[in-house]
Amino acid sequence: QVQLRESGGGSVETGGSLRLSCTVSGFSYTTYCGAWFRQAPGEARERVATTFSGDRSTRYADSVKGRFSISLDNTKETLYLQMDSLKPEDTATYYCAAEAAIYNSNCRTLSYKYLGQGTQVTVSS
Repeated sequence: QVQLRESGGGSVETGGSLRLSCTVSGFSYTTYCGAWFRQAPGEARERVATTFSGDRSTRYADSVKGRFSISLDNTKETLYLQMDSLKPEDTATYYCAAEAAIYNSNCRTLSYKYLGQGTQVTVSS
């Protein structure tokens, strides 16, 4: 059974930083896409960042480009999201996701079957 569990959320002031972690268990695919989504109350879910395990390529939403960084550690089976220069509009519940993928898969448009429970990030002004 695949399980994803996020940690590292919390409250921070504008300009601060947080690092989210997502531990993955029961996921045995050779290559995969990892992603972070977020959803604020009353808003649609937004795909924030994605990465492909095969070549560690990354993609970001325009809203976080240059401030957030996604990475993964295969040995620890952990996906990370480093968030710097946080703004109040980054306030949301953040979810990690994973899905089997092959080279040339588009991690940005992939439908993710496995999602975590979410962790809250609150940025105060």
